[in-house]
Amino acid sequence: AGPTLEGISEYELGNGLKVLLLPDASSDTITTIVTYLVGSRREGYGETGMAHLLEHMLFKGTPAHPDIKGEMMKHGARFNGTTSYDRTNYFETFPASSANLQWALELEADRMVHSTVARADLDSEMTVVRNEFESGENSPLRVLLDRMSAAAYIWHAYGRPVIGSRSDIENVPIERLQRFYRTYYEPDNATVLIVGRFDPSAALEMVARDFGPLPRPGRRLESTYTVEPTQDGERSVTLRRAGELQAVAAMYHIPPGGSEDYAAVELLTQVLSAEPPGRLHKALVEKGLAANVFGTERQQREAGTAYFGASLAKDAPLDPAQAALLETVEGFASNPVTDEELERARQSVLAEYDKLASDPRALALALSEFEAIGDWRYLFLYRDRIRAVSREDLQRAALRYLKPQNRTLGVFIPTGNPDRAEIPPVADLPALLQNYHPESSVAAGEAFDPTPQNIDQRTRIQDVPNGIRLAMLPKKTRGSRASLRISLHWGDEAHLRGRGAACSAAGAMLTRGTLHHSRAQLSDALDRLGADVSVSLDGASLEAPRQHLGEALSLVIEMLREPSFPAEEFEQMRRSTLTTFASQKTDPGSLAGTALSRRLNPYPSDHPFYVPSLEEREARWRAVDLAQARACYEDMAGASGADVSVVGDFEPEEIAKQVGELLGSWRSPLPYARIPMQLFPADPAQQLIETPDKANAVYRAGLNFAMNDADADFPALYLANYLIGGSPGSRLWARLREKEGLSYNVQSQLMVGSLDAVSRLRLNAIYAPQNRTRVETAVREELERALKDGFTEAEVAEAKHGMLEARRLGRNQDGALAGRWADFLHLGRSFAWDAQLDQALAGLTPDQLLGALRRHIRLSDLSV
Repeated sequence: AGPTLEGISEYELGNGLKVLLLPDASSDTITTIVTYLVGSRREGYGETGMAHLLEHMLFKGTPAHPDIKGEMMKHGARFNGTTSYDRTNYFETFPASSANLQWALELEADRMVHSTVARADLDSEMTVVRNEFESGENSPLRVLLDRMSAAAYIWHAYGRPVIGSRSDIENVPIERLQRFYRTYYEPDNATVLIVGRFDPSAALEMVARDFGPLPRPGRRLESTYTVEPTQDGERSVTLRRAGELQAVAAMYHIPPGGSEDYAAVELLTQVLSAEPPGRLHKALVEKGLAANVFGTERQQREAGTAYFGASLAKDAPLDPAQAALLETVEGFASNPVTDEELERARQSVLAEYDKLASDPRALALALSEFEAIGDWRYLFLYRDRIRAVSREDLQRAALRYLKPQNRTLGVFIPTGNPDRAEIPPVADLPALLQNYHPESSVAAGEAFDPTPQNIDQRTRIQDVPNGIRLAMLPKKTRGSRASLRISLHWGDEAHLRGRGAACSAAGAMLTRGTLHHSRAQLSDALDRLGADVSVSLDGASLEAPRQHLGEALSLVIEMLREPSFPAEEFEQMRRSTLTTFASQKTDPGSLAGTALSRRLNPYPSDHPFYVPSLEEREARWRAVDLAQARACYEDMAGASGADVSVVGDFEPEEIAKQVGELLGSWRSPLPYARIPMQLFPADPAQQLIETPDKANAVYRAGLNFAMNDADADFPALYLANYLIGGSPGSRLWARLREKEGLSYNVQSQLMVGSLDAVSRLRLNAIYAPQNRTRVETAVREELERALKDGFTEAEVAEAKHGMLEARRLGRNQDGALAGRWADFLHLGRSFAWDAQLDQALAGLTPDQLLGALRRHIRLSDLSV
């Protein structure tokens, strides 16, 4: 025996079945209800409406009871089944007698586990359920509610109608329906309620005799765990269908049915929707803005919704009704709940409880609903909460839940001839392609050996007028495409001081029109040529098919040499840039990255390498004008001393001639002077940047140290970083992602210069804000462990193999290879340098890695 409350006694059988008995000697009937704690909330993809479909199927019979509906009628029973989001009910009311009760219990126990759920029955019942679905589709208000629910819920199953989608109803496989039945229709997931004139002891014996032999299933029912995220802005739905009335409605997320707030939510719904005293009736119906108003809430096991609306004639103005609806529902801040409204609503709700006390059948059905919420006894606690709720409780709930950012607005507009886009079904592609033969084939590429020696041997390097160096590596590629890079070197420190925004704007303008082509014409031409292009003041990258490479290159050089700087494009570009900057001002990654760069590189504010704050950057871009951008370009831009590289399928003589003719005469107005990087003294710090309403936090840390890639320690430090956080198998990855599950992405980056002895170590991770301490601790511990103990022979051997393979793969990508050649030309190197680095990496020992780490990385210098 379990708890007893207000005349209701609870029992539980050994197989987990819960039994509730509510004897009523004054009744001449008995009602039995079997509640299964399964509804549409449990349905998966492709299964919408399955719980409701199964409810229909359980009236199709069992081997022992092949005609359930016929038996019900013979016993004079009123019967039905209902499905909701959280439960499925089967109930029958029949003349009170021991024989009838025994029959009803035996039948329910039998169909709990022995229903046929057969394919033939599904085929016939599906059309019945589809007809029920179609009848709901005839109601515009019903469809509007469904569409609003779908918009209000992004993830949770409450966003789908209980009856499901038409395609799922028509196509659900019988095997899935049977599996659903075997999973949830078991005694440990069910409650039997018996209400009316019966002997409790005898009834309990009957239950034990009929349900007791059913075994407790071996499976364990999983709890549902999808939580709908907090709505973060207004949503809206417009429905256009045939109809004679317009409608407008607003839906709001509300707490689960067991929440302490829920009593206040229900009374608020009464305050708004009761007729005639409710606020909506007074604001819309009495003022002639709507013909009818409505409002209700869904008290469910998990977070539900409340929704309110109004219907009006289709020729009536909709906007005033919508404005009045929202002003009324969301207007409690300026028009608080009154004591009179509270008491009227309370009496209305408590009157329903008084009716339950005199109607045991209705009470039993109410108990089943509260059992689905979590516990049948909650019905009485909830009644007490209704009695105790205060006006302050209602006001607080109104301000918490009935607000625009928690709203989904729905509008129904009657339409005589709906103009819909009917989407065709999935095509049978295998049948479509059975006899397909393409008109042309893609050229195959050659088997290219990406060793440094072969790359150097295959590459032709020549000088072009204007001091330009050109590297060309012709080879057959799949699709006959080639990749080209142009690297420009221009300006000096004196002429670049204080012109960061102007020169950035100049670079952004190069693709926005030339003396011969508008921005749209350039875009159309490049699309026609099948070219991928990126252009800036630093140069250009181009990928195009062999037959169009020359024409595409001409357009790229035209953008570099002959930009027109159209004023309207400048303003569009600046607006777009400022919009991007505005988004970064609340972005954790942008804020942390900027703060770290400013800390580690404190150049003077007018220096070309100065890192402005996000606010400074925005102010500088607002201040820059078209004349300043054009002046930066005209003062310094040119191709003198440029580096050009081409890799792929092309004709070397043609490209060399074209580069010489188009870039050879474009001389830089000022001599180029490289600006050296500075190594600033270590000034470590820790900074916390708050970003409200951002669910994900970022960790950014770094330090600078003296080194360039000619340093003898460079190969060892390069590999050590690969082991610490430079690869998916690194220590930081293994600890923070694989072992502790703290970060989706964590890495370390080693940036070593080639000319100046200035290098950087950067550490990056994303994580949940509550895990901040654990992330910082884990990163520091892994760095300390590497600096203390170094790496094992096995780790180093595996890392060397992985890094060398990755470097080989990089040399096999044409775009990356062209970029490397452009860099090497500027540095006076060839791929022999790569070969030397590979050789050095292959010979490294754990001691060399540990020594390099200890000589260059000092955690005391780390800024976070």
